[in-house]
Amino acid sequence: MVPPVKAIDSERMRGNFSSHAEDYDSYASVQKRVVELLYSRLAAVALLPGPCLDIGTGTGALAAAMLNRVSGNQFVVMDIAHGMTRAAAGRLPAVSACDGDARQLPFANQAFACVVSSSVYQWVDCLPSAFAEVARVLRPGGSFALALFGEKTLFELRSSHCRAVEDSETGRTSHVQNFPVLDEVADAIAAAGLACDDISAGMEVEFHLDVPDLLRQLKQIGASNATADRPRGLASRRVMQSMIKFYEQQYRCESGLPASYEVIIAIASKSLR
Repeated sequence: MVPPVKAIDSERMRGNFSSHAEDYDSYASVQKRVVELLYSRLAAVALLPGPCLDIGTGTGALAAAMLNRVSGNQFVVMDIAHGMTRAAAGRLPAVSACDGDARQLPFANQAFACVVSSSVYQWVDCLPSAFAEVARVLRPGGSFALALFGEKTLFELRSSHCRAVEDSETGRTSHVQNFPVLDEVADAIAAAGLACDDISAGMEVEFHLDVPDLLRQLKQIGASNATADRPRGLASRRVMQSMIKFYEQQYRCESGLPASYEVIIAIASKSLR
């Protein structure tokens, strides 16, 4: 059973990422690996000549790689967090940069030959409408390449938190964020009128000293929980201690404390008609 999608507080998310733009590259090890995976998948795709858009560019890592294939004067980077947009613009002075929301792209119809995005769409509530925006700004024959985090992402942390909340007997439910399933992504691409040429999912795992170390890393890249119904503070002291205990007992191994990320990568295209 797929858990119900929790609404994302876009203003909270914007603030989280914008305020941590300076720290992002020092801590975003998994996100950097996702950029590498997506770019390697793009190597086999024949891109239509013309302008390219990077949605949710962050500090511009994917855009920097894409400049090997698309000239800077035809590249636009966009992020909902102004701090991230500024970081990408400073890193890549040849590209154009602007703030913008993936749910409502601030561009004209058929403005781009290629749209790319890495580690963004797990923060979007309604994937079909967001992907319809991509289809709108794509030229016929254009490509859409994206990577996002799927349902198994941080399952160790989320299951430990759910267990701790249940055992607290407060009657509350866990507020941890859910992530999209692969079929949901494929269906959203099709609903937007795009052809899903390739889609797959794989796991990336990194290891931490302990749970506080993991939580600090997530906070330092701005990836704090941004669900709209999230209460203030991650949890009570009792719930936090229980969560750490469950996480340690259930998942610690010789390499340390694992944090798993399911990476969904999809390549889609817009019909020439």
